[in-house]
Amino acid sequence: MHLRTLRAFVEVVRQGGFSPAAKVVFATQPTVSKAVKQLEDELGVTLLDRAGHRPVLTAAGAIVQRRALAILAERDDMLREIDDLRGLRRGELRLGLPPLGSSQLFAPLFAAYRQRYPGVEIRLVEHGSKRLEEILLAGEIEMIATLLPLADDFDFQPIRREPLTALIPASHPLAGAKTVDFAALRETPFILFEGGFALNAVIIAACERRGFIPTEAARSGQIDFIAALVAAGLGVAFLPRMIALQRPHPGVHLATLTEPGIDWHMALAWRRGGYLSDAARAWLALARGAG
Repeated sequence: MHLRTLRAFVEVVRQGGFSPAAKVVFATQPTVSKAVKQLEDELGVTLLDRAGHRPVLTAAGAIVQRRALAILAERDDMLREIDDLRGLRRGELRLGLPPLGSSQLFAPLFAAYRQRYPGVEIRLVEHGSKRLEEILLAGEIEMIATLLPLADDFDFQPIRREPLTALIPASHPLAGAKTVDFAALRETPFILFEGGFALNAVIIAACERRGFIPTEAARSGQIDFIAALVAAGLGVAFLPRMIALQRPHPGVHLATLTEPGIDWHMALAWRRGGYLSDAARAWLALARGAG
């Protein structure tokens, strides 16, 4: 069983087909198909149901995928350790960042890191926090920025804590308020972020503690569009204070959200017990100094 065969199989599952997987592993489609068939023959089981438009994992395939991801993650850990022997003259940092807050918190770090360690390649992945946590645990990336609190699967370094600000339409009865809580907004529709943003779960959980589930007016991953929806009177939205203050809108009133336990608390996180490369440790040190 070869690592390249496992890589081909994992990419077929991840990319949803043999042709897109072939592009990722820099091989031809027949080569990838042959590699997966060889793996099936070696194990004596069918790994993929090929009857539909997309190959689907069988029960045996799910086991092999899970184990293959762990094996490939260990292989990547080994390569990072070897790179560390050479110091930070070269290497790779595989980093995952969420759309919300990254430009404010991490763009300056990128410039400083690149200047200090020009030989280290940064491979950046961008998703909502929940998706980032999944691919971090799968070993596809080494470190992510995500919201606290976190499960016991992760170690973390806090980066920034900000109160949430409510974005309220200028026509709303509470548009003149300096502070507001969820109880006062329970009759107003909420504009939330799209799936995968950890902030959604924080907001909904806080509303449930208040005894209600908010009515959703819309979801989006675009901050400017969310602000425009608020200005149009569709509902209220919520942003960390530093982001809300940088995105003023004439039709939107900002009020501090006085709700306990829902601060936007960003941290850098990595797999508990996993190997952390010198490139990643250097990123942590730089972030710690910036904080």
